[in-house]
Amino acid sequence: MKVSERVEALRKLMAEKGIDAYVVPTADFHQSEYVGEHFKARQFITGFTGSYGTAVITRDDAGLWTDGRYFFQATNEMAGSGIRLMKMFVGDTPSVTEFLADAVPEGGTVGFDGRVLAMGEGQEFEEVLSAKNIKIEYSEDLIDQIWEDRPPLSEKPAFFLEEKYSGESTESKLKRVREKMKESGADVHIIASLDDTCWLLNVRGDDIDFFPLMLSYSIVTMDSMELYVDERKLDDQIRAELAKNNVHIHPYNDIYEDIKKLDTSLTAMIDPMKMNYALYKNIPCKIVEAANPTILMKAMKNPVELENIKEAHIKDGIAITKFMYWVKTRYDKEKITELSSVDKLTSLRAEQEGYIRDSFEPLCAFADHAAMMHYSPSEESDVQLKEGAFFLNDTGGGYYQGSTDITRTFVLGSVDQEMKKYFTAVVRAMMRLSRAKFLYGCYGYNLDILARGPIWDLDLDFQCGTGHGVGYLGNVHEPPTGFRWYIVPSKNEHHQLEEGMVITDEPGIYEDGKFGIRIENEFIVRKGVQNKYGQFMHFETITFAPIDLDGIDPEEMSKDEREWLNNYHKDVYEKIGPHLTDEEREWLKEYTRAI
Repeated sequence: MKVSERVEALRKLMAEKGIDAYVVPTADFHQSEYVGEHFKARQFITGFTGSYGTAVITRDDAGLWTDGRYFFQATNEMAGSGIRLMKMFVGDTPSVTEFLADAVPEGGTVGFDGRVLAMGEGQEFEEVLSAKNIKIEYSEDLIDQIWEDRPPLSEKPAFFLEEKYSGESTESKLKRVREKMKESGADVHIIASLDDTCWLLNVRGDDIDFFPLMLSYSIVTMDSMELYVDERKLDDQIRAELAKNNVHIHPYNDIYEDIKKLDTSLTAMIDPMKMNYALYKNIPCKIVEAANPTILMKAMKNPVELENIKEAHIKDGIAITKFMYWVKTRYDKEKITELSSVDKLTSLRAEQEGYIRDSFEPLCAFADHAAMMHYSPSEESDVQLKEGAFFLNDTGGGYYQGSTDITRTFVLGSVDQEMKKYFTAVVRAMMRLSRAKFLYGCYGYNLDILARGPIWDLDLDFQCGTGHGVGYLGNVHEPPTGFRWYIVPSKNEHHQLEEGMVITDEPGIYEDGKFGIRIENEFIVRKGVQNKYGQFMHFETITFAPIDLDGIDPEEMSKDEREWLNNYHKDVYEKIGPHLTDEEREWLKEYTRAI
């Protein structure tokens, strides 16, 4: 069926069920940012393939809410579908809740699958919609009833992450979590988010493309832990580790009934941002709402993890440098397309010891495709690389030593002066944030202007965050810290900067129909000098790959900016050069020369 036909099939079912509006978020049962094929219901009903957005279908209207990263892409992908693009955070665009309150008649019904809607969103619906006596129906998965060839849930095996990689045992992690439970007055802690359970158990899986996570729920008590998972995924090593820590295994979906059996005298700690609405509604006992303690614990990497992550970035830098050499020296001699470049880069990463898989879907975008911030090539959109344009590559590798996220924009041939001016501004923006020194207690929104300054000076902006936390073989966008000049509560990225956090720095400029530029490094938050003024902090850059000097206009840079870039490139050559062929090393010497 075409998207428009799917929408009509949904509307017919809504009419049969007495539902006036049906909400389809981008989520699985665990509020994951990226989801497995089984859970791509919003993509099914809208045709929009981006990673973020919510669809609302009413009897006579339909909208897709997403942010600035995806405006151009969503417009193209939903053309002819009858679904309107609702531009989040722009002008007077209503929120999903505001739209529902206006569109649904008094005494009407709003429906959704409560397993894929966040608890907080469900509560907001309750509060706002009750004013019009609008009922909520959360037990029906209507998309499932019209999706005839829906992919099944993943059955791929999990694997254990040894302590030489994790840096901390499950026993130690459970002890720390139980201490936080005591502080909150909780007897049990219900965890629905995949990365939190996987981090706690030092287990990883293969249930979401590019994300080594395992579909699971868990309940932590003071002396045991209940794990809800497809048991066929667990090997003998994992079973032994679980038994050692008094972790009991239950069928994946049993949690919805088991949770109802909790003693009403208990107090359960839950994270409203990390729990689905249906699971929340099944809890019979007193509730304490708090962020999952594992969120901050896993964001503040331990020394073993940090050393591993730095090693992973050297491996990744080797692959990226080889890739840059291949593209820039071969694009005009053989046919290289966006898709063939993806294959080439993945193969170069796979040559590195400890490589598992890419850490997210590769975003390799040539010329005007790069204006779509999260464009990923397909068979239908694939184009050949040619002279006179930018080629943007936002990619990452997943290694046993950790995950990486790096963006480089390559100049193919020569580009005009305006494009060089913009390219140089993006590089200046990236380096200004990376050079920051600040007092402990600062937040990402305190520092974001450092990156936006050179771009705002051009009366331009990039309509997304500047950077995000990165998980260790977990979510590549990891809360609770990031860089953005305003707070978006749902993104959970406004915690103060803590030692050991790993964060990206990725400003950009995107001109619709023309080009896109993004340069991205990762760094570690480090402590600096402590004196009477407080604890000073700084960033340690851990990404090492050339920044294309063919796009740099040195006249646009200050002396200290040129000095920073020269020193950075000196480090790149020293760290990456020994791992290249003679020919590649000679090329790298030219592309890391002092300017």
